[in-house]
Amino acid sequence: MLLSLEVDGAVPLYQQLRDRVVEAIASGALRRGDSLPATRQLAADLGINMHTVNKAYDLLRQEGLIRLGRRTGAVVSRDPASGPPAAGEIAQWEQQARTMLAEAVAKGLSPLETLRGCQAILDDFTAGSRDPALLGESAS
Repeated sequence: MLLSLEVDGAVPLYQQLRDRVVEAIASGALRRGDSLPATRQLAADLGINMHTVNKAYDLLRQEGLIRLGRRTGAVVSRDPASGPPAAGEIAQWEQQARTMLAEAVAKGLSPLETLRGCQAILDDFTAGSRDPALLGESAS
């Protein structure tokens, strides 16, 4: 798993790591059942503190995207083909989306620019996919 983090960026490293894993799941690069690197190994590979990796993995666990086990390590537990999320997860996502969209408005983006940006990002995640869940189609 190739990850790119901005060590001197404004976003904390644990959040960047969490975000890159979420993006990998959304794009299909990581699928349900895939193992993530061990915390010590990933920390060494990225040149960051092991506790930073632990914090990112714990966030992903809390969000229901991975499961952590002593013997199995970190394993992806959801992907786009997993079906709809629980109602509470949808509400949490909507709140995060609301904040992101508020930032766009506050920074002066027009609704059309905002929608185009959102569409381009979604298109990136579904590019080349034949998975109906990624494309928003029914599996029938």
